[in-house]
Amino acid sequence: MLTLYSFPSLFGVADNNPYGLKVYAFLRLAGLPFEQAHIFDSSPAPRGQLPYIVDDGEAVGDSETIIAYLIRKHGLTIDAALTRSQRNTNLLITRMLGDLYWVMSYSRWQDERYWPAFSSALKREHPSLTDDDLLKAKEFNRQRYYFQGIGRYEPDDAMARGLADLAVLGDLIPTHGYAHGDTPTSIDANIYGFTANIHFYEIATPLKRFVDEHETLVRHCRDIHAVVGAPQN
Repeated sequence: MLTLYSFPSLFGVADNNPYGLKVYAFLRLAGLPFEQAHIFDSSPAPRGQLPYIVDDGEAVGDSETIIAYLIRKHGLTIDAALTRSQRNTNLLITRMLGDLYWVMSYSRWQDERYWPAFSSALKREHPSLTDDDLLKAKEFNRQRYYFQGIGRYEPDDAMARGLADLAVLGDLIPTHGYAHGDTPTSIDANIYGFTANIHFYEIATPLKRFVDEHETLVRHCRDIHAVVGAPQN
C-alpha cells in the first residue's frame, strides 16, 4: 500500500502544511488508494522534508517530484489533456505558490500577532506537543525565514507579498469549474493545498480575510474539499 507521510491535520484539513495537503488532494483526485501517516519528525524523509511517500518500498520526496512519479508509474491521466500553454501556466502558479508558502509559514511561526493562537491550536489538537517542542520549532523556522529572506520583513510587509500572490490567484481561478475546465487536474490539488490551509484556518490573519472575501477562491477551495474528503486518521 502506498503511504503518504505528512504533517498532522489542523482545523479539519488533512495536513496543516500546504505541500502535504497538495499531495493528499492529488491522490484523492487521481483515485489512488493510499494510507496517510501523520508525523512531526521529518528526519527520515528524503532531503529531510515532508511530505514524502513510500511506494513499493521506494521513498520519494518533494511534492512536485511525488506527483510526477505517481503519474509516470501508475499511468495516471489526470493531466493528459492539458495543452502546453496550460502546463506553462501551471508552472507559473506553482512557483507563485512557493512564494506564498513562506508568507503563510511566517504568519504562523514568526508573526507575534498570531503565534499565540497558532501554538495554542496545535497543542489543543495534538496534546503530545510540548511548549519546548513548539519553541524549538519556532526558532528553527525563524532561522529558515531569515536565510530565505522573508524573516527580514516587517510583518505587514510580509503579508503584503502573500496578498499580492492571492490576488493573482483569485484572478486566475474561473467563476465555475476548475483551473482548466470542468474536471480537476493536478494544479487544482496544488491550489487547494494552499487555499484550504488559509480558508479553514481559524485565526484571522490578513491572508484568511482576503481569501474569505473572494468568492472564487472560497468556491474552488470548498469544491475540492468536498471531493477529497475528511483527513485520514
